[in-house]
Amino acid sequence: MTETSGAARQPVRVMVVDDHPMWRDAVARDLAAAGFEVVATAGDGPQAVRRARAAAPDVLVLDLNLPGMPGVRVCRELVGADSALRVLVLSASGEHADVLEAVKSGATGYLLKSAGAEELVDAVRRTAAGDPVFTPGLAGLVLGEYRRLASEPAPTAGPADPAAPRLTERETEVLRLVAKGLSYKQIAERLVISHRTVQNHVQNTLGKLQLHNRVELVRYAIERGLDEA
Repeated sequence: MTETSGAARQPVRVMVVDDHPMWRDAVARDLAAAGFEVVATAGDGPQAVRRARAAAPDVLVLDLNLPGMPGVRVCRELVGADSALRVLVLSASGEHADVLEAVKSGATGYLLKSAGAEELVDAVRRTAAGDPVFTPGLAGLVLGEYRRLASEPAPTAGPADPAAPRLTERETEVLRLVAKGLSYKQIAERLVISHRTVQNHVQNTLGKLQLHNRVELVRYAIERGLDEA
């Protein structure tokens, strides 16, 4: 079955970055077999940045330990330049410092290499949809990091501008649940709306607030106490 969101939609475009050729090829094969379009692969950091910019994948499956440039820097370079790109870190490391650094660099999710093929395929599918995907046990850690980031001064005054566009009641409701750490699927079930509708509300909110990704969105919400409402 191809990864489409409708008859007119193209398969999700994926790029795999890992410095071990056998592992990289195996991941690419698994994803291609599941219906994703593997548009590129890379074995080091600089190559990953160049090829990702040329191939324009929807999802980057990224190892952290890369020659030439660490994965977190690859993530920072690419997500900073193109907020439409989703990054799923696939790493052998479950160290909290690595997970938090990946999140701060803009990664949407973090999966350990011990995950099975089905779990990886599901993670890439959910990452493409904008859901945060984390190996069990890491989600709480990441939510804690969101809270810590919210206690620091914002890098720009934009999101804190009192003249920022007003959100609709439903957008605020979705934002509150995002700040509580719920996935888009959980939010859809809670509000009895479709997954796509949740995605649309989040994208509209990002646009109104001039934010770039989920990390900034959760930070915005927590700064305003929406996670406690």
